[in-house]
Amino acid sequence: MASDETRTVTRTETSKSAPLGREAAERDARVPGRTPGPPGTRAWTTWTTRLLLLGIVLAAANLRPAITSLGALLEEVRDGLGMSGSVAGLLTSVPPLCFAVFGVTAPRLARRFGPGAVVCAGMVAITAGLLIRPYAGGTAGFLAATALALMGIAVSNVLMPVIVKRFFPDRVGSMTGLYSMALAFGTSIAAAATVPMTNALGGDWQPGLAVWAVLAVVAVLPWIPFVRDRKAPSEPSPARNASKDADEAGDEIAENPAEPAAARRAGGPVAQPAEQPPLRITRSRTAWALAVFFGLQATAAYITMGWMAQIFRDAGVSAGTAGLLLAVIMVMGVPLAFVIPRVATRLPHQGPIVLVLGVCGLAGYAGLYFAPAGGAWAWALLLGVSNCAFPLALTMVGMRARTGAGVAQLSAFAQSTGYLISIPGPLLVGVLYQHSGGWGMPIALMSALMVPQMLVGFLAGRDRTVEEEAAR
Repeated sequence: MASDETRTVTRTETSKSAPLGREAAERDARVPGRTPGPPGTRAWTTWTTRLLLLGIVLAAANLRPAITSLGALLEEVRDGLGMSGSVAGLLTSVPPLCFAVFGVTAPRLARRFGPGAVVCAGMVAITAGLLIRPYAGGTAGFLAATALALMGIAVSNVLMPVIVKRFFPDRVGSMTGLYSMALAFGTSIAAAATVPMTNALGGDWQPGLAVWAVLAVVAVLPWIPFVRDRKAPSEPSPARNASKDADEAGDEIAENPAEPAAARRAGGPVAQPAEQPPLRITRSRTAWALAVFFGLQATAAYITMGWMAQIFRDAGVSAGTAGLLLAVIMVMGVPLAFVIPRVATRLPHQGPIVLVLGVCGLAGYAGLYFAPAGGAWAWALLLGVSNCAFPLALTMVGMRARTGAGVAQLSAFAQSTGYLISIPGPLLVGVLYQHSGGWGMPIALMSALMVPQMLVGFLAGRDRTVEEEAAR
């Protein structure tokens, strides 16, 4: 086993750029206030680490307000733009469509421009889309501006697990919990505050939607210093490759609780060698199981964000209370999104967590079917717990791949394929609602989809890596 001093030097070497030698790395390790950074960047300090943390939190907080703010005002937007129920269903299907189409480009963009630059551009796109869409005029313009905002969300969605794996490889569970918690917080705030802010701004839905661009503008700022960091997340550091021996690599893997047991048994270095051929992700059964799990939980999430407030309103709940109920569903992710990833990284199999979340979802849908208004708050709590399948899926993305490059491929594959799977769900709910005249059939559909979600999630939670499966 390597000594503590050797581990400190190794981590410092990992954080420096290619020209940095071993002696310089050892010297920097003794500089007070300096913390390890990623390969290919300038020397990192405590200040830059905190700035990155702030950027991750603010970016995550902007990944859902564009969707939940619209859900809270969907009836007003439909009336203002003259939408039918089917067209509104199409509108609620736009998020997963954009995530599938644009999310797959994120790894390529990150390799060319750097992940920091891509996330920064994503925040700019969110800002522009949110400002333009309420005043675009007509359904087509509204959809186009919404797609612009969702394009920024899509690339940031994919790159968040990549950035966590790259910059915080020994804290995957904690960091995933942090940005999942921020994501849930932003989602719930948008759901709860959109209707009151719309009323405060004169009752018009247009400024009530546009106001969320302010939060996106703030999220741009922390990412500006990282725009020039163009080193791809999959590129290894030459200093690390030249200095780390097999024992040190094994120690680093052992200290990382997010690495699966299969990676620890391998005993090889975490960094992927430059000459290693590209990972054939489609050969991995775990990758497919994770993609389907991601798609089914996304289906439930976007049906919830797009239609749940309307379900409560049609049950006799006021618009403000319906927004609060949607906020309750979303806000459950704030504490649980921090707890679940930490628990998941300590378990060899995440399947039991998947089953617990699924049972909560089934119970919530049953209550929504039989007594939507009478037990509304209880059903909101249960569905909020079930919605925490999202941070669990993100955590499993980081755990089911051994290398940064593997996480990038798995994240893009699971999210893009998953969002493709989720596209028909919100649209089908709108069609069923319009043709049946009630919410019985849509709720039955939601309940039926929860069963395969539990099955594939259990399979995706098995302790293995996509690199091992793809190499067989």
